[in-house]
Amino acid sequence: MSKGDNINQIAPLASPEITKQGKGRKKWLFGLLTKITLIVVTILAFRSIVFEPFRIPSGSMIPTLMIGDFILVNKFTYGWKVPFSDFFSDPIYIFGKEGPARGDVIVFKYPRDPKVNYVKRVVGLPGDLVEIKNKKLFVNNIEVEMELIPKSAVTWDIGEKFSGYNLNFFRVNTGKHRHAVVLDDDNYYKVNYEKQRVPNGHYFVLGDNRDFSYDSRFWGQVPHRYIKGKAILVWFSMILPIGNKQFKLNSKRIGEDII
Repeated sequence: MSKGDNINQIAPLASPEITKQGKGRKKWLFGLLTKITLIVVTILAFRSIVFEPFRIPSGSMIPTLMIGDFILVNKFTYGWKVPFSDFFSDPIYIFGKEGPARGDVIVFKYPRDPKVNYVKRVVGLPGDLVEIKNKKLFVNNIEVEMELIPKSAVTWDIGEKFSGYNLNFFRVNTGKHRHAVVLDDDNYYKVNYEKQRVPNGHYFVLGDNRDFSYDSRFWGQVPHRYIKGKAILVWFSMILPIGNKQFKLNSKRIGEDII
């Protein structure tokens, strides 16, 4: 309803079609609120043990994650760490210690400032040879193929922040994950990364929005002990106000799996 609308202007003798539409909208809104409530209750109940919520403040993982997304992270996926066990040394794990799979989206402590959390996609596992040439990713001397998505088939709403860039979207298979990657045709900064082997116990990560991501190309690999968990779900999302635009709920993304 716009600012100029007045609820008192609605005629009391509404047509059956209008009444039906109103009931349908109330049912949709009730379903949405129920979904959000269940997710929030689950988060509060299991936050310290199993799940932990995080907010996405940047566009480095577009289109997988959008600015304004609130995501849920499974802290059990790679083994559960005993709280505070990593304060002075390597953490103690319960239920085993497993590393991320290629293509997993993970949340981790930024190696240069562990108080800050980052989210990126794993593209290199321990022992892998990783190289980037002319924006093409090579893992163990094999190019990771990228399939260009026609602009007419791009359906993601990436927001105003990136609307002025000459972006191309690609389909990529990273491990078992089939996801999208974004490249800026007009950006040639940091297109190459010299071939290096990922150390044991470390992971090479990239943002899906490759030309707007601060990742392993700049600061190195992620130690396993810094990994907080696997990003699994968008539990809430909002379109942040830019310029004269107001806050808006991004209901289409709520409940979306992260792949």
